[in-house]
Amino acid sequence: MAATAIAVDAGVVEPNYPQLVQLTLPIKRLSAQWDGLRIVQLSDFHYDDYFSVVPLRKSIEIVNPLQPDLILLTGDFVTAPAFSGDKKKAASVIESCAQLLAQLRARIGLFACLGNHDVATDAIHILNVLQSHNIKVLRNRSEPLEKDGKRLWLAGIDDVIEGSADLDVTLKSIPPDEPVVLMAHEPDFATRVAKYPVDLQLSGHSHGGQVRIPFIGAPVLPELGLKFPKGLYQVGGLTLYTNVGIGTVRLPVRFHCPPEITLFTLKSFNS
Repeated sequence: MAATAIAVDAGVVEPNYPQLVQLTLPIKRLSAQWDGLRIVQLSDFHYDDYFSVVPLRKSIEIVNPLQPDLILLTGDFVTAPAFSGDKKKAASVIESCAQLLAQLRARIGLFACLGNHDVATDAIHILNVLQSHNIKVLRNRSEPLEKDGKRLWLAGIDDVIEGSADLDVTLKSIPPDEPVVLMAHEPDFATRVAKYPVDLQLSGHSHGGQVRIPFIGAPVLPELGLKFPKGLYQVGGLTLYTNVGIGTVRLPVRFHCPPEITLFTLKSFNS
């Protein structure tokens, strides 16, 4: 009976009910004009028409009433074949995924970076489809947001594992005294990012392990998702948050690690 209950929870209940996590983050270099900025992060959709589509639809229903200022999507919109499968076919589901994501509403807009599964399939196609649905993809580039003469920079790097992540190129146009929020799919890249003037890194990739055993944690974690697999960290002067994602990969199960919507409220030290 216990085994059956666990199986039902891991395979039917938990993967389909995203949880809202709300955090207030003080950002030292954030100007008072940006105090109270509300950012929703979603990650790791691994879209398919049967499993991951369910928590994605429910996430949209949760996010839109929050009326966020920004929505940041931190990669892995599709799932790369496990072995030598058809990469173009794997990437083709981005159209259905993007159509759903386009239902999300944010006052300033939707921004994204790519993940390792996206780059391993067909990065250009995925980027183009997302942007055709008004989701701006930042791939080794940054974009300023301005309010009352004060700027906040959004940055996104190319995927670290499968792509050509270049922090120097990404950050080169940003004045050293202006705050930066960086989208980087793999959280363990934070050990390098912490050497740069970046205030907040938002990542995904790990799925939190998908299965977490009480008092032990995740028995399996991916490359570059080992050090910072879940939640909030301080890496030197850098604040890092690892979102455990919406979808699942390989096996459609979650245990003690439900899908996650994260709502951040940024606070200025000067407000």
